[in-house]
Amino acid sequence: MYKIETYEEQSFAMYQLSNEDDTSWITVCPERGGIIIGYGVDGREYLYLNKETLYDRKKNIRGGIPILFPISGQLENKTYNWDGKSYEMPNHGLARIHPWEVIDTNCDDEKASISILFESSIGTKGTFPFDFEVVFTYTLKQNQLFIHQSYRNLDSKKMPIYPGLHPYFKSKSKVLSLNTEVDTYFDYNDNQEKSFNKEINLEGLKEAVVLETEHQKLEAQYDEDIDLRIETATDFRYTVLWTEQDKDFVCIEPWTATTGELNRKEELIMVEPKDSLETWVSFQIV
Repeated sequence: MYKIETYEEQSFAMYQLSNEDDTSWITVCPERGGIIIGYGVDGREYLYLNKETLYDRKKNIRGGIPILFPISGQLENKTYNWDGKSYEMPNHGLARIHPWEVIDTNCDDEKASISILFESSIGTKGTFPFDFEVVFTYTLKQNQLFIHQSYRNLDSKKMPIYPGLHPYFKSKSKVLSLNTEVDTYFDYNDNQEKSFNKEINLEGLKEAVVLETEHQKLEAQYDEDIDLRIETATDFRYTVLWTEQDKDFVCIEPWTATTGELNRKEELIMVEPKDSLETWVSFQIV
């Protein structure tokens, strides 16, 4: 029987979903951007987390799986124009810097899940002038973490989004072997498209690199013995790879568009009024 337990850590309410013998788990901190801070399989934790940044409400969390909404990446000068007006938008959007509300939990013999809500407010509309509801449902089933996402437009006008996820995986190595059907990648360190031979070495790179994932399926091998399978809905067209040189992690990030898209306006997802984008991402240790 799967179970869901709550506990307090540094004044934050944590929700831990786990199997009966506590060998697989996910840990969620709704108040800090709805973030998953832990994902364990067979007794081993696979996510990197800098707890100092988790506990400091003024800092962006380094680690876990931050939620990127309504944008993924950065905007030049952190600004964009929409309907003739200029707005400022933080890097990676609003979801990761606002508290989320737990709206449902469920567990049975096969799985455990938690649903959390982030909705527009007076505070968000000065940055992103739309009424919205975002619901994430995290489900743990054996060695799989499944993330269903609902981006609902409550407004009377179309809502532009390009959401993503920013997972930090523990790794001492900066070399990733990737099994995916692409033969090039884009390197933001020199703004060049380069040949891809199934391996990326992030050693010495300050900026990210990005692959366009054609078949929404990617298998990654890293840190010598870790095999990770990522599957997504067709909305997630890109995989962004990034690290910090002195930290033991690599980020393997499913995005729906690349950085700066809210100014380019070429690949925006336009959610119709009173409609929603329903999509998903799955992580699985194999």
